Amino acid sequence: MPAPFLMIAASFLFASMGVCVKLAAEFYSASEIVMYRGLVGVLLMALLARQQGMSLATRVPAMHFWRSASGVLALSLWFYSIGGLPLATAMTLNYMSSVWMALFLLGGAVMLGSARVDGRLVAAVLLGFAGVALILRPTLEQQQLWHGLAGLLSGMLSALAYLQVTTLGRAGEPEIRIVFYFSLGGVLAGALTTSVSGAWHVHHSVWGMALLLAVGLLASTAQLMMTRAYGTGSTLVNASLQYLGIVFSFIYGVALFKDAITWSALLGMGLIIGAGLAATALRSRATPKDSQHSVTES
Repeated sequence: MPAPFLMIAASFLFASMGVCVKLAAEFYSASEIVMYRGLVGVLLMALLARQQGMSLATRVPAMHFWRSASGVLALSLWFYSIGGLPLATAMTLNYMSSVWMALFLLGGAVMLGSARVDGRLVAAVLLGFAGVALILRPTLEQQQLWHGLAGLLSGMLSALAYLQVTTLGRAGEPEIRIVFYFSLGGVLAGALTTSVSGAWHVHHSVWGMALLLAVGLLASTAQLMMTRAYGTGSTLVNASLQYLGIVFSFIYGVALFKDAITWSALLGMGLIIGAGLAATALRSRATPKDSQHSVTES
């Protein structure tokens, strides 16, 4: 399947996963959802690795640990934000990762004493944060503030996770192994957090189990499709199509959850999408090889 079709399908599946997470949040904590999502991912990746005759043993366990730590925390915060925010708003804040990566590049340039900082990259970062301000201030009620901040932080941690995935790819780690250890980290972290908080749900309903299974299957399938798309297609085209996930989430939110989306929120989403695309384009021109990173829904 061509990369653009893979990216469109993956964006739709991620948005559909968000619907299942929002529905499951009525019955389970964010840590439980992360744990069960990871469990499905571990089993699926192990099956794929066996079919392809691939070993899951790794020579860089520390790199997987830090990638999993940042990715799982980002995923947990995102699931928490989905439970308390309009679906499209939570999705948009998580997709701030491109803007965060641009900010990291600027910070690195300043720390290394770079003689020239691209003003267009600065403008992209400022544009993205202007979008965040429009989304968070006018559209979130007081009880939604923590969910909004969690969504914003999830995007920042996702940016770190994406950079670590790039490093793992350079070390020769295949996508299935990367996703396997990320999913395993989700199982361990989710189980530990749920045990500490005492939020275990021993008695499951059929509907609840179906939602958890759907979260895992949708996420794992979308993750592999998106990874494949970034590995074979244009980074900028893929990044552009990835933002269709916000459109799909907006449609889902209005149709299923009666989300009230204001004009200021729509404008904020547009600014973040524009900033993300601009930041991706500038990064691609500056470091074309580095920009071909694998993307996950962390």
